[in-house]
Amino acid sequence: MFPNTILAKNQQGKKALSLGLAFPDTHLVEYAARAGFDAVNLDGEHGAFNPTDVDRIVHVAHAHGLSVTARVPHIRADEINRWLDRGVQGIMAPHIETADQTRALVDACYFAPLGQRSWGGGRGTEFNDEAALASYGGRPGFRQFADDNMLVFAQIESQLGYDNLDAILAIKGLDAIAFGPNDLAASLGFPGAPADHPEVVRVHADIEARTRAAGKRISLDYAAQANMSDLLIDATRAFAATHADEPFPPT
Repeated sequence: MFPNTILAKNQQGKKALSLGLAFPDTHLVEYAARAGFDAVNLDGEHGAFNPTDVDRIVHVAHAHGLSVTARVPHIRADEINRWLDRGVQGIMAPHIETADQTRALVDACYFAPLGQRSWGGGRGTEFNDEAALASYGGRPGFRQFADDNMLVFAQIESQLGYDNLDAILAIKGLDAIAFGPNDLAASLGFPGAPADHPEVVRVHADIEARTRAAGKRISLDYAAQANMSDLLIDATRAFAATHADEPFPPT
């Protein structure tokens, strides 16, 4: 393991560059490294990833010096632990609505005493390699290293989450709040409304102000993210628009 490259970039006073993936492709991870990205983010809620996919992506990302973060499907401890055991260094939890859920999220992401993360035997704990762990000062040192390089985000996507925001923000170990504009709009009574609907914009502004007042950040503070699906759609649409009317040359 190595220090979280997002946090390392932040310590230079800059946002990190992250490539968002919703499907597994290790070549794209290599391309991102060549392009100068700092990290890769996997969408485990809506994307198509199994544990083997995650393992391979983190393997390639780490080989190129990129940290990997992920939005997980849910906050069950065994699910989060499966991602952390692969070597993921940041977790975003969707649909957080209560302080209890936030506490469960933090417990799953951090080792004791801050949390209750289970010690595994994968890349996330140096494969239990005693020689590697010794370089951190043994298991206690590695546990501190892992906690120091973990990012924990809670995504607010409902009226209930908004109503409980102050209690959510009070949980120690939570680093940032992430927005979920489409689901939030539906929960506020505006299903199908765009993210720039005035009430969604107002709620987001209030969430941000209260989050910063609590001494925490918004997830977008940490990294600028380019989603691979958007890049592909934009590029192929531009190509199609440019070449759609090219004539078929005569012989």
